[in-house]
Amino acid sequence: QVQLVESGGGLVQTGGSLRLSCAASGSIFSINRMGWYRQAPGKQRELVATITSGGRTNYADSVKGRFTISRDNAKNTVYLQMNSLKPEDTADYYCNVGVVSRTFLTYDYWGQGTQVTVSS
Repeated sequence: QVQLVESGGGLVQTGGSLRLSCAASGSIFSINRMGWYRQAPGKQRELVATITSGGRTNYADSVKGRFTISRDNAKNTVYLQMNSLKPEDTADYYCNVGVVSRTFLTYDYWGQGTQVTVSS
């Protein structure tokens, strides 16, 4: 089994910054993709950013230039640095990790979610 532990959410004013972390542990042979998604009240979950094992990144248009995703492969951890936060960034943020098992099968795991609230 694999566990994902998220941290770093909270309340911040418009223009502020937060850094989210998501650490994976357990039965991990390797990790390919890592990413962050968010879900605002009454809305569908949407992609925020992803990063491949090789470091290639992809961002939602709404966060480009403000958010930065990174990973520490030695720690099986993915980060999301969020700057210039806006009220519309308010949501529950979930990390998503593609874990490769020792049998070379990839399994999809989700974190428990961390709340980000941006006040105007």
